[in-house]
Amino acid sequence: MDPLHSNNLISETSPYLLQHAHNPVDWEPWSEKAFERAKNENKLILVSIGYSACHWCHVMEHECFEDQEVADLMNEHFVNIKVDREERPDVDQVYMTAVQLMTQRGGWPLNCFTLPDGKPIYGGTYFPKDQWIHVLKSLVYTKENDPERVSEYAQKLQEGIAQSELINVPEKIAEFSEEKLHEMALRWSRQFDNLEGGMNKAPKFPMPNNYLFLLKYAEIFQSEKVSKHVQLTLQKMGLGGIFDQIGGGFARYSVDMLWKVPHFEKMLYDNAQLISLYSKAFTIQKNELYRETVEETINWLECEMLDSSGAFYSALDADTEGEEGKFYCWTEKEIDEIQDFDHQLAESYFNINQYGYWEEDKYILLRRETDDAFSKSKGISTEELKSRLKPIKARLFEQRSQRIAPGLDYKCLTSWNAMTIRGLCDAYIAFQDEKHLLLARNCMKWLINKQYADGKLMHVFSKNETKVEGFLEDYAHTIDALIILYQLTAELNWIEIAGELTTEVDFNFSNESSKMCYFTRSNANLIARKMEINDNVIPSSNSVMARNYFKMGHYFRNHTWISNAKQMLANVYEGMELYGSGYSNWGLLLIDILEEPIEINVVGMKLERTDYLKLIGDRSIVSFHQEIPMTEAYKNQGIYICSKGTCYEPKNNLNEALKSYSELISLSTNSSSL
Repeated sequence: MDPLHSNNLISETSPYLLQHAHNPVDWEPWSEKAFERAKNENKLILVSIGYSACHWCHVMEHECFEDQEVADLMNEHFVNIKVDREERPDVDQVYMTAVQLMTQRGGWPLNCFTLPDGKPIYGGTYFPKDQWIHVLKSLVYTKENDPERVSEYAQKLQEGIAQSELINVPEKIAEFSEEKLHEMALRWSRQFDNLEGGMNKAPKFPMPNNYLFLLKYAEIFQSEKVSKHVQLTLQKMGLGGIFDQIGGGFARYSVDMLWKVPHFEKMLYDNAQLISLYSKAFTIQKNELYRETVEETINWLECEMLDSSGAFYSALDADTEGEEGKFYCWTEKEIDEIQDFDHQLAESYFNINQYGYWEEDKYILLRRETDDAFSKSKGISTEELKSRLKPIKARLFEQRSQRIAPGLDYKCLTSWNAMTIRGLCDAYIAFQDEKHLLLARNCMKWLINKQYADGKLMHVFSKNETKVEGFLEDYAHTIDALIILYQLTAELNWIEIAGELTTEVDFNFSNESSKMCYFTRSNANLIARKMEINDNVIPSSNSVMARNYFKMGHYFRNHTWISNAKQMLANVYEGMELYGSGYSNWGLLLIDILEEPIEINVVGMKLERTDYLKLIGDRSIVSFHQEIPMTEAYKNQGIYICSKGTCYEPKNNLNEALKSYSELISLSTNSSSL
């Protein structure tokens, strides 16, 4: 049937915007045209922000935006702008700040009302129909009867948004100390859930960067307490309902304390970072569950999220047929009806019992033990268990594949794909599977061919169309991915492009006094330029960029970039120990600086790809080309290893070089703050 309505979202490429293209609301995409219309018609603006995998966004759409009565009221009195927060995180940041200042809370859907110039006056998140109608009528009444008060409030709120971006720049850069790390870990540990892992509250988010920091902290300082907490958390997440035990990949978060009941949407950025986390953890702890988790997550990426261009899609929806989790859950009847199936083992292994029960006769497949522990309890070998499980998983996957699949957000975002490249590279380092490196290289080729031109990045690729100028997150994560890809492949173009992008950030994103970077370029047309400082589910773009500055400063002998990194850390240094979870990536930068990097220059020698892996570590900065300033001074063939003014004689044998590398790590560790 032809839709009854179509609005101005019909020509957009975002799946989220297209979901609203047939609402009776006269939606406009974010554009100058929409603001001009509001000025000409003297109407308030509604900026309504969400994303395709957002459950409550769908609920509000159904209750309000598909309702003709509501639409008539909105169309008569407002210019209605619909925004995909993943396409325009800059817009989302501004109006999220406004709503948080007004209500002390935020989330999605985000609904913010503004004057025709974009200054916010009122906002909130989800509204049921009756409340939404009341809000609309109240705003119309107030605008018509007390316009001066509305304008005055809007001005004060805009000032509040601008004030939220002020950075206290210390007069003098602090003396960085490992004591800051100990204080962070000590305070943080008081919030550990030592029974189920993660923090001692619900909902539970994976927070990959938090555990990368804690993993590194435990390794450096031999902290058994922190190490056990990281291992417990990774094991509980990998066994829990938050991980798709049949198809691979993690859901966004768990609504409970047990990692049992997920919010079923799967986001690329979560899984990209979790691949990194589990891979790095495996290199330290050699837990087979970590290997399986990485392999199954990458298999899911290949099967369900890989575009023909080499890029990865953004998300899978939580809902199918209007019901959250319907695709992933099972009833006993559905399990019983599967033919050629070891029901007894399946029900025991995946807990089709009271432990796995969720609601309304539905079960979430999850595990309580590793394969080694489970097989031991059954009196069989781990190999026999895996052999018997293989057809069980295949049958479950086959049966599930016949269901209506969750909606796919098929747009490809530069920043999230760069995180995925980084994750795949970390997986290659851990497991040396060439497939991982191939996926990473193909994705980076897409990024450079489609999203990069003239030293600048674009943010969105959808329906073979590239759009939206890149944000700091795009630059920061792409530079990070390029550095590790260069170290793994010795392909010069990757580090050269990283240098171009770092220069672009320094010139067009950086604040002159604080050296912090704005989220948007200097030509951004918003009521405020935001800075992303605190680490969250994704580390802040400033902390990622600061770590890039530190590494790239060594590669390019650019002392300004190294100074930028130290200044950026100094800006957040006082007080970061009070909230370790919000400064985990800054904590990793502090470790970078305190440890001192070890420079490895490979001149005129051909190495095997597996040899590159032996040179890569958290402290090493590896160069293979004399075109790079770090290496240009070395003229003779050999491997040159230096740190903190100490250099070894060049080695023409890799094993000798690795021995020198180990000795230098020991020497520099003994002489550094760490």
